[in-house]
Amino acid sequence: MEHSRDMNDLTERPVRSFVRREGRMTAAQKRALEKLWPVYGIDVDRGLAGKLPAPRNGRVTLEIGFGDGEALLALAKQSPQGRFIGIDPHRPGAGRLLLQLEREEVENVRLIIGDAAELVPSIEPKSLTQILVLFPDPWPKKRHHKRRLLTPEFLRILGEKLQPQGGLHIATDWHEYAEEILNALDETPNLCNEAGRLAFCARPDWRPVTKYEQRGLRLGHQVFDIAGKRI
Repeated sequence: MEHSRDMNDLTERPVRSFVRREGRMTAAQKRALEKLWPVYGIDVDRGLAGKLPAPRNGRVTLEIGFGDGEALLALAKQSPQGRFIGIDPHRPGAGRLLLQLEREEVENVRLIIGDAAELVPSIEPKSLTQILVLFPDPWPKKRHHKRRLLTPEFLRILGEKLQPQGGLHIATDWHEYAEEILNALDETPNLCNEAGRLAFCARPDWRPVTKYEQRGLRLGHQVFDIAGKRI
């Protein structure tokens, strides 16, 4: 039987930007996590300070919420001299990506399983060249808006982790959230909007169009890209 918790314990818990809906893991995904995690995984029991891999060409890209890893894998293959790091709380997606990394012999990706809202603050300042947040959960119900990840405070933290002139790229197919992000970016002192104040940008050629995005486009969803830069 689960023990009841003191109400103060509940109110003091940080708001998570995700709900753990892992679903069923395949046997192959479980084996991948056991066998391949020592090769591709970064353990986060004490934060991320000093744990990110050194770049081969000076470029380190972090993707927050890599999902099944489709975009992260494509970008890593396009730039084999760069370093790519993905953070996501869901183990099945990590297992799926681990299998792909092994199958395609991609060596420049490292994965972190955890909540970006809790882990990103422990990354060393000015250690990243680029941060990607592609199709974050929009939490469409108003009572869930507090779970949205891209607040002015979190954008400020992301800006601290970027090198000077480093880039933050965001994409979403939820218009109301996109407008909220634009306003949050405008309030962030260490980032500027590359497209101009409160403006969206065109999808850059380097950003892969994932299966999730293609499905949304077929359903008539509009995709909004936002480009920030460290100042």
